[in-house]
This record gives sequence, C-alpha cells and structure tokens, in this order.
Amino acid sequence: MILVNENFSKLQASYLFSEIAKRVRAYQEATPDAAIIRLGIGDVTLPLAPACLEAMHRAVDELGHSATFRGYGPEQGYAFLREAIAQNDYQARGCDIAPDEIFVSDGSKCDCANIQELFAGEGLRIAIPDPVYPVYVDTNVMAGRTGPARDGRYDGLVYLEGTAANGFVPAPPAEPVDLIYLCFPNNPTGAVATREQLQAWVDYARANKALILFDAAYEAFIRDPAIPHSIYEIPGARDCAIEFRSFSKKAGFTGVRCAFTVVPKGLLAYAKDGTAVPLHPMWNRRHTTKFNGVSYPVQRAAEAVYSADGACQTTQQVDYYLGNAKLIRAGIRALGLDCVGGDNSPYVWVNVRGDSWAFFDRLLHAAQVVTTPGAGFGKCGEGYIRISAFNDRAKVQEAMGRIAQAL
Repeated sequence: MILVNENFSKLQASYLFSEIAKRVRAYQEATPDAAIIRLGIGDVTLPLAPACLEAMHRAVDELGHSATFRGYGPEQGYAFLREAIAQNDYQARGCDIAPDEIFVSDGSKCDCANIQELFAGEGLRIAIPDPVYPVYVDTNVMAGRTGPARDGRYDGLVYLEGTAANGFVPAPPAEPVDLIYLCFPNNPTGAVATREQLQAWVDYARANKALILFDAAYEAFIRDPAIPHSIYEIPGARDCAIEFRSFSKKAGFTGVRCAFTVVPKGLLAYAKDGTAVPLHPMWNRRHTTKFNGVSYPVQRAAEAVYSADGACQTTQQVDYYLGNAKLIRAGIRALGLDCVGGDNSPYVWVNVRGDSWAFFDRLLHAAQVVTTPGAGFGKCGEGYIRISAFNDRAKVQEAMGRIAQAL
C-alpha cells in the first residue's frame, strides 16, 4: 500500500497566512460592507516599473518571430541576467561572486525549502531564529528533521531567540550546530544585523564546519550605509554561506516570480566519513534535474532592474514603501506602543503587550485592518504583531487613523 509522509501530521495548525486568510474571509462574509485594509501579508501593490514592463513586452514580441523565438532556456538562468546580478548586486559591493555561482529561480520561498535536499536527512543539528519566517521551520518538519512539537517548539531544533533585549538579532549558540538559518533585514521583526554581528556568525560557522542559509530577500530596503546587504560582504562567508535573494520586494515581482540563489564554488559540506563534498555541483544537479528555468520574458524584466531607468524606478518604489513604514512607525509610537523595524525594512514589529491573535482579531473587527500576529512566527513572537508597509499611501494613512480610534 502507498504510505504517506507522516511528518506532515507534526505540523502545528495551518500555515500562518492561510489561517489569517481564513479569519479575514469569515469576517468579510459576516460583514460584507466592511472596507478591509490589508497590512498583513508582504505583497506589493505598486505596478511594475516601466523599464521592467517594457523589457518584458520586447521579450514577448521576440517570441512571436521565428528568428528570435526561444524554447527551453538554461535551467540556471540566462547569462545576461546572471551577469547583471553578479556585477550589480555583488561585485559592485566588493563581493567575489561570479555569474556561474548564481542560480535563477521562481522564488526564494521554494529555494529555502529545496536546498534541504542537499543535506543528510537525520542527525542534522539545525539552528533557526525565533521569531522566524514559518517556511524555515515547516519545511524541516515536513522533511522529517524534527521531533514532535512541545509547547510550541519542535524537538530537534536549536531555537535562536530574538528579543527586545538583543535587538532581535540572536548571537551564535554555545553548542555546535550544522545548519543555520538567518534572515536580514529580518522577516518578521524588521531588525538588521551589523557587520560585527554577521562576522560573529561567519566565524562560528567556519569553526564548526556549519553552513549558513542567508535569506536577503529584503536587502533593497537597507538605507543605512553601515549595514551589509549581503553575507558575502563579510570575510570568510564564501566558505560557509548560501544566499537567497528575490525580485519580489526589490522590484514588485511577487506575481511575476523571479529570484536567485548564490552557491559559491568551493563551498563544502561533508560525507559521513568526513570527506569534503562541494555543494555547487550538487545544487546545479538538483536545479537542472527538477527545474526548467524561469521564462525568458521574466528574466528580461529582471535584467531591466539593473538598467539606469530600472534601478531608479525600483528604488523609488522601495522608497515609497519605506515612506509607508515611517508613517506606521510614527503612528504606533504616538499610541504609546513600542516597535522596531520600518527604517531598513518594510515591516514594523509592534509590542502589543498581550495575546497577539487576540490583538489581530481586535484590529480586524474594530478597525477593519489586517495585520499579522507574532505568535505565528514562533514562541518569541507572542505579544507582538507585524504590520506591513505594502499598500497604497492613502490606505496606510487611513489604517493608522482607524487603529488609533480602535485603541
């Protein structure tokens, strides 16, 4: 008989954003006239930058002529996009990253999950921040790398607690681990890590032969010149880190779908007998075996992000969202609530001094504003909500007015 993967039964409740959608849908059905403002899920609202749209149109037109038609492209991504990424995102910042170390994909969420296939299924010591983007935890549970959940946490994981006391940037653990998930600017807290803090993680990983999975999906929101945009700005990171990036928030591609993963040549993991194994050819094999590549028009649109017009237009879009975040942060502080984030991040992390789901429901029912309860991001998220800056400026202003009245 066919057997199921029983690890799925260990997952706690439903996926966070599915539960939010369920509650919002129930409220909308009960009050169909309610004008709900959504500041929960991190989905963009501005249209694609003109430079990206024009590039996509040109690419689509090419597909309509036999002389310029393209079928299957290289699974790793077209050279024109990989070269633009390497030059603009890495080499311009002094990072030694070559185009063939970049693998274009349809989303960092997928890559963060799929990368697990390179590593042993049992005995892996995994360190995951708390609070954290749920995909890091849930996909490890699905893969059978954890025990059951107890008091909101899974056996077999090393939790790195992010709290107000440490600025929501956890330090390396005292015990050795093998695989480390880091995300900066952080989702959900909006916290950023300094060079010194990231150097401590790189030094720890090299000392313990560990690997850092560094999610930099929100690096485009960094405005403080002292904050690194990439883990590869840190000496030694090529020896111990894989980086994930996305065009979703950088260029509004949440519905277009384009991202990339950086796996340096020479980055090693180890067989059971201690033999060093390079990860670059393994990821290349996995990528080419299970993925047929991002469409040509989408990759041309992504390439346009790095053009003079595209860089200007997408930066303006990010600045727009950061302007929303500034309004949210100011409004929350005017209410006497503590918060972090929103300056180098599109998220504002608010201390609600109580049950986060109850506060979520309160804002939904009293203000018709959707946020994200911190408890959905982990045990350390309880008592907080995340407010997203991804919306129209007028709606953000209206939402903050509603929240002020509701509280």
